[in-house]
Amino acid sequence: MRRIFVTVSLFVVVGLAAASWFDRTFLWGWLLIGPLVVRGYQDLLQKRQTVRRNFPLLGNFRYLFETIRPEINQYFVESNTDGTPFNRDDRSLVYQRSKRDPDTLPFGTRLDVYSVGYEWVNHSLAPVHVDPAALRVTVGGPQCTKPYSASIFNVSAMSYGSLSKNAVLALNGGAKLGHFAHDTGEGGLSPYHLEPGGDLIWEIGTGYFSARTLDGRFSPEKFRENAQRPEVKMTLLKLSQGAKPGHGGILPASKVTAEIAKIRGVPMGQDVLSPPAHAAFSTPTGMMEFLAQMRELSGGKPVGFKLCLGKRREFLSLCKAMIETGITPDFITVDGAEGGTGAAPLEFSNFVGTPLREALVFVHNALVGFGLRKQVKIFCSGKVVTGADLVLRLAIGADACNSARAMMMAVGCIQALRCNTNHCPTGVATQNPELVAGLDVADKRVRVANYHRETVRTVAELIGAMGLHHTADLRPWHAMKRTGLAEVKNYSELYEYIPEGSLLHGDVPASFARPLKAARTDTFASASGD
Repeated sequence: MRRIFVTVSLFVVVGLAAASWFDRTFLWGWLLIGPLVVRGYQDLLQKRQTVRRNFPLLGNFRYLFETIRPEINQYFVESNTDGTPFNRDDRSLVYQRSKRDPDTLPFGTRLDVYSVGYEWVNHSLAPVHVDPAALRVTVGGPQCTKPYSASIFNVSAMSYGSLSKNAVLALNGGAKLGHFAHDTGEGGLSPYHLEPGGDLIWEIGTGYFSARTLDGRFSPEKFRENAQRPEVKMTLLKLSQGAKPGHGGILPASKVTAEIAKIRGVPMGQDVLSPPAHAAFSTPTGMMEFLAQMRELSGGKPVGFKLCLGKRREFLSLCKAMIETGITPDFITVDGAEGGTGAAPLEFSNFVGTPLREALVFVHNALVGFGLRKQVKIFCSGKVVTGADLVLRLAIGADACNSARAMMMAVGCIQALRCNTNHCPTGVATQNPELVAGLDVADKRVRVANYHRETVRTVAELIGAMGLHHTADLRPWHAMKRTGLAEVKNYSELYEYIPEGSLLHGDVPASFARPLKAARTDTFASASGD
């Protein structure tokens, strides 16, 4: 579009100049054409608004409509599928914070506080000051020799290939400026993840990209080489993801460039489809041994695994394997079924996998029941946007949160829903060089850092208002939810929280009895249980 504008504008200007030379009445045409040409070149040269830069003149209509949108939609509230209120202006909040615009609002709450599903936290009459810089968690159990101090808020998994190189550079540059972590996604460790120098969580999935042999198997040598890079702070084994659990990753052939093919070790001209299951192990015990191998090859850095919770007995099988082998991950990332920014089949996005709240509570309970919770940190991801989102999820079981879509918005995503077409207008989710060039890395990395800083600051203010000194002090009873017109419960009343060690000895809670009995360490299969 930029080249078309330059060509057309030059043709029009030259034509109008020639016409004006022969007939002075054409001079009036400059009153119309001149301002449009000037505005178009202003659009081309500015770097703050990618849509204007990629679509000179036309892109201005998007921002014109945006100026009147808050007056129309700012009070509009719709419900998620689970009944909880969802404010459609979360996207506007990300933009405001990333640009450091005021994010306060007049006339009170814009949510219906009497609707079923409304959530809140209660403040204290003895509020305290909380330093946002202190809101970090140390990841690393007894088998880890290089623990990592992680922010409570980080960039969730998005691969280079799904995202453009400029988007990855901006995200990692923001992580560098803000001292938080950036999950690479399963698409491999690219130069654009490494160049800015931000902290990385290197994620490997069933395709073992950047750590694979020519036939697609796991390569210990290549893994060691990349895992021991100083930028890589933790390594993460992906079992499944919220957008399409049990399906495997998808990168359309249209987005596979020669560079991406080289980074991933895959052929050109065809879709890159990760296998649904891992080839490096086939049992819970084998998986624990593989995690131990990953930690050893990385030089003792924290190792974890990521999953969208499916069958409960399978996760309990992993917990049993931890006890039997004595091998524990340093962290687990729980991906809610409502999460996901990449391309996925509709039915998988809507109907497969456990939503984040239920998954988070179950994983927390399972680790507590096996006496492992103090050794294993829990990260979570799935539509985490605001400081309130973080507080509520940390209260019900997480130690830290990751965000994908909100970080994309901070980079400039306008949710055009063209991620899987290679035609993303903001250059975020495309490999089209012309569209990618419109995304200015220097500007957008600052916006990512701004959004992170302001959101963590809000978390600090929220828990301070609650009279708490750290997010580690949050408990399920701090999170309130309206369950009926005249009924309110906290999360310790909504969900069962089981006693420490109760799955190892004593009376096993009835809700865990059947899947616990079905869980085996020598296979993921079972004839019974869920």
